[in-house]
Amino acid sequence: MTTIARWEPFRDMVSLRGAMDRLFDDAFQSMTARNGGNGNNMFALALDVSENENEFVIKAAVPGIAEDDLEIIFNNHVLTITGEFKADEEEEGTRYHLRERRYGKFSRSLTLPAAVKEEGIEATFDNGILTIHVPKAEEAKPKHISIRSGKTIEAKSS
Repeated sequence: MTTIARWEPFRDMVSLRGAMDRLFDDAFQSMTARNGGNGNNMFALALDVSENENEFVIKAAVPGIAEDDLEIIFNNHVLTITGEFKADEEEEGTRYHLRERRYGKFSRSLTLPAAVKEEGIEATFDNGILTIHVPKAEEAKPKHISIRSGKTIEAKSS
């Protein structure tokens, strides 16, 4: 018995678009995270940026990097983190079957969306996680406004 399938050109178009998106994503990722060469390949550092009432918190995973190989600069409302992952020395006679760890320089800059206290910025480095606390300036913090009632109550004395 033969089954007849309804042709849906839109489904085929979506499938083709998905394949093209994956092709471009793969090509872009291999360009930015390429290993080998002279180690001068720059790649962007992945960040988590959160905000609460008092501060911004920026976290970056930089496993295997020394604290001294990181640099954090804040200038004109832009926070920049730079560093370098050092490549392992290749031993003569060693063949790699897989080599995916990145090495080379990295840099990441982000503009914070509110005024901050530059002198209060602190960074900690623990177990390969860089955490930067950036306190908000007083003018950037939310203001709590109390509500006054328009009614007045008079007390009567007898």
